[in-house]
Amino acid sequence: MLGSTHGTLTTTSRTARVLACGEQAAPAVHGRAAPAEDVDVSGRALHSDVPDLDRFFRPSSVAVVGASDAEGRPNTGITRQLIAWAERVGARLHPVHPTRTSVFGLPCCPSVADLPEKVDLAVLLVGDPTPVIEELAESKVRFAVAFASGFAETGEAGAAAQQRLAAAVERSGIRLLGPNTNLNAFEKFRDDLDGPAIALITQSGHQGRPVFTLQELGIRLSHWAPTGNEADLETADFISYFATCPEVGAIAAYVEGLKDGRGFLLAADRAARNKVPVVTVKVGRTEAGARMAASHTGKLTGADEVVDAAMRQFGVIRVDGLDELQDTAALLARARPPRADGVVVYSISGGTGAHFSDLATAAGLELPTLGAAKQTELHQWIPDYLSVANPVDNGGHPVGDWRGRKIIDAILADPSVGVLICPITGPFPPMSDKLAQDLVDAAEQTDKLVCVVWGSPVGTEDAYRTTLLGSSRVATFRTFANCITAVRAYLGHHRFTANYRSPFEDAPRTLSPSARKAQALMRPGEQLSEHAAKQLLRAYGIRVPREQLVTSAAAAVRAAGLVGYPVVMKASGPQLAHKSELGLVKVGLTSASQVRDAYRELTDIARYEGVPLDGVLVCQMVARGVEMVVGVTPDSLFGPTVTVGLGGVLVEVLRDAAVRVPPFGADQARAMLGELRGRALLDGVRGAPPADVDALVEVVLRVQRMALELGDTLAELDINPLMVLERGQGAVALDALAVCH
Repeated sequence: MLGSTHGTLTTTSRTARVLACGEQAAPAVHGRAAPAEDVDVSGRALHSDVPDLDRFFRPSSVAVVGASDAEGRPNTGITRQLIAWAERVGARLHPVHPTRTSVFGLPCCPSVADLPEKVDLAVLLVGDPTPVIEELAESKVRFAVAFASGFAETGEAGAAAQQRLAAAVERSGIRLLGPNTNLNAFEKFRDDLDGPAIALITQSGHQGRPVFTLQELGIRLSHWAPTGNEADLETADFISYFATCPEVGAIAAYVEGLKDGRGFLLAADRAARNKVPVVTVKVGRTEAGARMAASHTGKLTGADEVVDAAMRQFGVIRVDGLDELQDTAALLARARPPRADGVVVYSISGGTGAHFSDLATAAGLELPTLGAAKQTELHQWIPDYLSVANPVDNGGHPVGDWRGRKIIDAILADPSVGVLICPITGPFPPMSDKLAQDLVDAAEQTDKLVCVVWGSPVGTEDAYRTTLLGSSRVATFRTFANCITAVRAYLGHHRFTANYRSPFEDAPRTLSPSARKAQALMRPGEQLSEHAAKQLLRAYGIRVPREQLVTSAAAAVRAAGLVGYPVVMKASGPQLAHKSELGLVKVGLTSASQVRDAYRELTDIARYEGVPLDGVLVCQMVARGVEMVVGVTPDSLFGPTVTVGLGGVLVEVLRDAAVRVPPFGADQARAMLGELRGRALLDGVRGAPPADVDALVEVVLRVQRMALELGDTLAELDINPLMVLERGQGAVALDALAVCH
């Protein structure tokens, strides 16, 4: 795993566990054999398995292998902490050590086989956990934790050792956390806090500390999964599990590398279906997929851009900093669904309100102008010279009477308002104290979100520590940026999940007739000529120009007559990627003599360049439209990805593209277009008619089908340009490149 200290191995799929009956296993779903009906046309799982982790977090009995009470030994402190944790969760703890009869007064067994009862969880305080795994399997242990380091995080030798450990775990049927993990799963969680909780997942223990300490601000945490090197249990397993826990209101994750891209998306899909928000800091970079220089789309998106798009596609909220992680997760865990998307900014300073409103608007939040009747109502308590359109400037929150609460209640009563944000740039008692109390009291009486930004750098003020943090209904932030990030994520999450439909439900499970036609055209290990690549597109119903492949000047003239002047002529061969750069394209030919001359020139250039041809294409000249690029590119983590962007000669200059991981539906295809900076070109600019967006979406979906069905044989596909014609006239693939595995 690049950029990580935990050495998670990056793979595109997990090995299926062997079925006990000896039958051939279907592809694995999170380490379990998937039923045949739960796989798509490429044999990949369509549903995530939810590991039964209840007995991991709340075991009845625990064995500590390598337990110690000798002073000065590292295992002694760990054993002491585990004993305290077992008492808190009501588990019986059994020390295991070959030379001790007791540890901290508890009877000690020489081996796991000598334990007095079957245990749910074994904690391995040994340098090499691999030999212990088989013994645990014989004793029917369900879960194990390996703290030992020296595995994939250390290099090739360590990676090999981790593979041996993973193989032993797979044979055993045990579920393993680690190696290279820590005691975070066994922390002391506060049990005096109410409300929905945050479940925490980290690949680095210390990176989870800021979220864990939210408990000191009154925000509940329920679980912490420090996944370490993820030889078995991984981030996706815990997302799937936490998404089914009724007490979990949000999942916060610090991820250095994803082990299984497909598994992660299946887990994110389960969370989205259960409407449980997943907030993630994702650092590092996945290993770049095999990119061929011939492809335009392969150059448009890097590996991290694919991760970012995949997370967005399945509703995972990606943030950059640990402070954003804690603030966003806390808001999403505790806030009720919004009644409206409108945000109103309420402040005691016109400058503060204007500043915050500018930042919020730039971030995409909707700040509706309050209606005339509402403004008139607010001016009963706010001087007429102050603006109350939004932001609402009160000029100084009333302290001595009831007017301040009236203002806040009136704003919250507006049906266009779903969120009220009050930035308090610093303590100014008694006004800031009264303002904080009025906001808390109003929040208790409304089902709308009330947020406060407490801008004082001190943070010891009573209005902050007691009034605001003592409220479970007010979301309190310390910075403008974190508040805006969290509110945007909150509104976006609820919009996303309100209409979410799992793309895996509609994923194809059987090969289409198009796939069978296309497979006959594939040439293993070769790049197809333009002519062959277009035949591939035809098999999937993607429109291409009228054209003929010819091998003589006379045949070219006859073809031009059949195709219809004017024509385009292009050299066609399996080694040709960028024909224009070699002068192997002739456009706008209007006569037989021009066609004959063009044929001779094209073949002469090809001979000079040493490029073999399968012929020359004589093509229909297509009317002008919007040039786009659509393609399939491999990603080492997620497999085939689909890219759409501005095409033609601008494709590599502007790099304006969006990417998705199949499967996805028409809504995501349209969302891809919405992410393009040049999206306005499809709507028509400077008098140009609107383009046929529906036809473009259909091409994207057909290319996605190709990626799903031909993923094992189609390494790359590049349609550039795809000419999107005027609305109602379709889209035509003018050129295509395909590379076979």
